[in-house]
Amino acid sequence: MSKRHLPLASAALDTLAGEGRSLRFWWRDDDARTVTPDLERLLGLAKAHDLPLAVAAIADGAEAALAERIADEDGVRVLVHGYAHANHAPAGAKRAEFGDHRPGDAMAAEIAAAKARLEALFGGRLLPAFVPPWNRIGEAARALLPSLGLPVVSVYGPARAAGPGLPAELNTHLDVMDWRAMRGLSPAEADRLLAGLIEARATADAGGATEPIGLLTHHLQHDEAAWHLVEAVVALCASHRAGAWPALRDLVDARRVPGCGRA
Repeated sequence: MSKRHLPLASAALDTLAGEGRSLRFWWRDDDARTVTPDLERLLGLAKAHDLPLAVAAIADGAEAALAERIADEDGVRVLVHGYAHANHAPAGAKRAEFGDHRPGDAMAAEIAAAKARLEALFGGRLLPAFVPPWNRIGEAARALLPSLGLPVVSVYGPARAAGPGLPAELNTHLDVMDWRAMRGLSPAEADRLLAGLIEARATADAGGATEPIGLLTHHLQHDEAAWHLVEAVVALCASHRAGAWPALRDLVDARRVPGCGRA
């Protein structure tokens, strides 16, 4: 199914495999608070393909049932997905919870509270990475993260180099949703985007040092088109010999700011 629906991406991976090369992938799903049928479907897909899955959980409203459900899912880890997923942007601005329009002290308090809440729920399954809602974060909030025990930030798009004292980025690059239409991307569009990502990474670096390609999903928002696309993407990239899926802790640890603890 995946090769039929994603022929360009499949061909790009075949080329890499023929050269004895591979690319790294990772998977982040946003907006978890509790156990739902959609979450079960997400977990089932990850387990069926034996893939690591990063669940970005919203601290405010996160339920113990969520922690209990994923406790025995070996490949699942949790990231801090903001505090309440609340929009604080002024009227007319793009939605953001941690934009530069907010006082730094208020944002620091919420980030610290979010981390503490999720640590209490998930323990060692929580990784020290911050996922700002809507993939937007202001410079002030970004600068706060390492001192709050969150040396990695995950947004959408190519990673920018981390300056002194700033968090490193572990980003996503293929969103399966067409948010304007509120439906899944067409297989043809997703195929074009994924093939472009694979080819760009292969061209940039043959040694595997480039950032991994990140798949972004939102289990609560998916229609059937989005679910079928997720299945096609993970089936292709999980089964292909040119696809590698490192452990999530290894990906996060590799990007730590020197001197920031393992929190």
